[in-house]
Amino acid sequence: MSAITRPSDTYSPLYFLASLGAGGLAVTFFMWLMHWIPHPGQTVPVFEDILAAFTSGGVLVQGMIAVALIGIAVFAGLNLKLLVWNLRRYAAWTKSDAYASFAKTNAQSQVMALPLALAMSVNVMFVLGMVFVPGLWSVVEYLFPLAMVAFLAIGALAFKLYAGFLGRVLTEGGFNCAANNNFGQVLPAFAFAMVGVGLAAPAAMSTLPAVAGLGLVFSTFFLMTAALIAVVAMVLGLRAMMEHGANPETAPTLSIIVPLLAVLGILSLRQSHGLETHFGAQAMAGDTLLTLAKFLSVQVLFLLFAGFILIRQGYAQRFLFGRETSPGSYALVCPGVGFAVLLHFFVNRGLVDAGLIAKFGPTFWALTAVALVSQVAMIWLVFQLNRRHFGAPNPAAPVPAE
Repeated sequence: MSAITRPSDTYSPLYFLASLGAGGLAVTFFMWLMHWIPHPGQTVPVFEDILAAFTSGGVLVQGMIAVALIGIAVFAGLNLKLLVWNLRRYAAWTKSDAYASFAKTNAQSQVMALPLALAMSVNVMFVLGMVFVPGLWSVVEYLFPLAMVAFLAIGALAFKLYAGFLGRVLTEGGFNCAANNNFGQVLPAFAFAMVGVGLAAPAAMSTLPAVAGLGLVFSTFFLMTAALIAVVAMVLGLRAMMEHGANPETAPTLSIIVPLLAVLGILSLRQSHGLETHFGAQAMAGDTLLTLAKFLSVQVLFLLFAGFILIRQGYAQRFLFGRETSPGSYALVCPGVGFAVLLHFFVNRGLVDAGLIAKFGPTFWALTAVALVSQVAMIWLVFQLNRRHFGAPNPAAPVPAE
């Protein structure tokens, strides 16, 4: 690669993760509004709730709301900007010789980052509508069917892309098990789960049983799809790592289970709320607490596991601060975002609702501070990676993730 080019000039579908990470950060700011201001009458805060809280709140509340809205606007804008950039580059890249070679390797499954990013952007646009559009909730029942159609279309695209990969390796062979010493093959599961959590939104928010029921059925289908792929991919990846060691360039994929669990956890909460509202399945605070505790526990275990490997390999010194670059570094943003989001739910929908801690008490803020630290760290990481990959020319050649 020429010394005057940027790493992003050598395209990889993993750059869709740059858009995904920015969208995830927009969601972390929405968590402030969702859990810290009242929103009676619906499961999420909307423009009118935010305006009422801002008008009646003190300086700290007004400052929090202002920062949250700015954060949502900035990172939603970055999410959509990077999505458009990726779509344009991806369209040109698929016509190149580089893509032809890429499509014969294990890395072909990385194209699943496309539907993953698309699904996240649909969720981000829904967040933008809720917080910035007055009166949206009065027409939301018309929007839910449209959103479901959009997510089903993205799901169909995801199946098409994944079928292209599976069809090749299962009929022609050529899957390199030795080079599968990472959790990169879990990425398709993450994509299907993101579609599923979008389809679960009408299940939790719609007042129409038919719409909620469809959301439950469709989201369950994608939930099971994601779970099956994740289990198989983890077993194959762990076997290769035990034999060959973890690939240093793709080591960030070891933490992909963390955001996957965050998405599946939110999906489960949405389904539980829909079942309680429309179908008489009473959700107990203790059950919700236990479910969230299980998801969070596995998140922590995988953060420790991935962190140990990354530290042993000196990943940060090489790819975050050194001369080497890899688009796979953007996979590090998703775990921090997923952990922060699920921790917010654990504190508010788990501990607080179960009566174990007082809302806005010392323990509440001590635990919430952990989520905020993770959020701030990921904000720094996004800007650090964007500077390295999209900023001034980097004299180092990027390392392709496989």
